[in-house]
Amino acid sequence: MFSVVPILLVLIAILVISLLASSIRIVPEYQRLIVFRLGRCIGEKGPGFVMLIPIVDRAVMVDLREQVREIPAQTSITKDNAPISIDFLWFYKVIDPTSTVLQVGNFELAAQGIATTTLRSVIGSIMLDSVLSEREQINNALRTRLDEVTERWGVKVTNVEIREIIPPREVQDSMNRQLAAERVRRAVVTESLGTREAAINVADGQKQSAILEAEGTRQAQVLNAEGYAQALENIFKAAQDVDSKTITLQYFETLKKLGEGASTKYIFPMEFTSMMQDFLKDRK
Repeated sequence: MFSVVPILLVLIAILVISLLASSIRIVPEYQRLIVFRLGRCIGEKGPGFVMLIPIVDRAVMVDLREQVREIPAQTSITKDNAPISIDFLWFYKVIDPTSTVLQVGNFELAAQGIATTTLRSVIGSIMLDSVLSEREQINNALRTRLDEVTERWGVKVTNVEIREIIPPREVQDSMNRQLAAERVRRAVVTESLGTREAAINVADGQKQSAILEAEGTRQAQVLNAEGYAQALENIFKAAQDVDSKTITLQYFETLKKLGEGASTKYIFPMEFTSMMQDFLKDRK
């Protein structure tokens, strides 16, 4: 009898300590406890020290940090009936912990199902070319529709990012051919632009050369004309200082040279007689 009592006391002590340990919770800043007392929700508790009533209270932990979940590749049909495989990431944050626990049984499973159906709905309203080129618009459409559904669960969808879009094989082949053709076109355009610029540079060089040559010729002609005009001006000035006697003497000098020649015929200008009369008059 004396051996049983200590054992019972030890068991009771262990039970009490276990109940006390289970009733004491230390809640981090980024978590909240949703407490149910006899099945009725009494609200959220935390952060910090939280004391629960053993057996009476039950707590559900909710994480307030922003979470990211992956939606595996889903095959969707575009508006023009082209099958396309898309996978994406979606980010969410719990805004109302109580609604997250009370309004939905398994939030993540429900959100994944909503994300999948929403993706197919969005892709089904877009043409294939738009799906491949308007990724940002699809992200915004997915985020808006997911947020509309999850808002009643106390969850805010903060972002949606499409990771990979895999079009059908024939579309990929067509895109590769189009890309190759675009590269050839750019190469041809670049080559033609280079040829055009080279031709323009050659033409500009020839033009500048012709302009310089014409300018040199013009300047030479101007200098020749100026020299000729200067020579005429000098001759005119010299002629003004020469009198009639000097000219008559020049004629005599010319006649002397003619007489020294072998010719038997001589031609005298008509002005020679009048010049001689003036010279003889002055001699008298």
